[in-house]
Amino acid sequence: MDQAPDSAHQAQGLPGCYRHPERETGVRCTRCERPICPECMVSASVGFQCPDCVRTGSGTGHPPAAARPRTIAGGTLTEDPRLITKILLGINIAVFIAVQARPSLLSDLYLLGAVPTEPYTPVYGVAGGEWYRLFTSVFTHEAIWHIGFNMLSLWWLGGPLEAALGRSRYLTLYLVSGLAGSTLAYLAASPTTATLGASGAVFGLFGATAVLMRRMNYDMRPILALLAINLLFTFNPGFNISWQAHIGGLVAGVVIGYGMVHAPRERRALIQYGTCALVLAVIVGIVLLRTAQLT
Repeated sequence: MDQAPDSAHQAQGLPGCYRHPERETGVRCTRCERPICPECMVSASVGFQCPDCVRTGSGTGHPPAAARPRTIAGGTLTEDPRLITKILLGINIAVFIAVQARPSLLSDLYLLGAVPTEPYTPVYGVAGGEWYRLFTSVFTHEAIWHIGFNMLSLWWLGGPLEAALGRSRYLTLYLVSGLAGSTLAYLAASPTTATLGASGAVFGLFGATAVLMRRMNYDMRPILALLAINLLFTFNPGFNISWQAHIGGLVAGVVIGYGMVHAPRERRALIQYGTCALVLAVIVGIVLLRTAQLT
């Protein structure tokens, strides 16, 4: 017995999206005719197009980048939304392995304000011209529990945040927050105290995540509770934790995160990177001020 055309179509099922085969869809790209699901649909002058056709030029009269799917902060959607997080994890782990293999390397990487000799002239440290320590200390760990906790936090917070902000904005947030943490430690801690770890950058991710969740009207109780627990450990004298690095990173993360997710569309890049530049300017000013005090 013959089957009606509609019944045959229902029996066969709808095709799967070319990027997400498990998702059935009845919509096809108007340029290449590949099936696309709602997540992959990009509005065109007529119908919808797939991200690949948009990326290579869709003929809609707009530059390819103008029609690309964007995140809430204006970043481009990518195939691997955790790529930068994985790279950051890899760098931290590689430095940790290098330090374990060559312990003497640690003294060249951690944050140190100044080690004076008579008559109190800095021999080495940030005040002695080793500015790079503000950066290298963010990727340096000595204890397995320290790197384990920080990398777990980075993976848990970094992945969703990278997907929401986009790669370049997320990387900027991480690096500037880490530098802010190092800078406050340089300013407020003893100049002979060695400081290391990604905690400042991780606390920056905490701050930006809280801002993002507020912007999206999500339940903020989980992130606030986790942040409160971490702050309790931060200010517990028994743990010997650099509260300066944590607070510096947290404040920078909140400020940058706010600029990232609340920037108006028409001036988005200007406000987002202008906010980062402003935080960097404050960091440079504090470093110069502290260096003048120590020298």
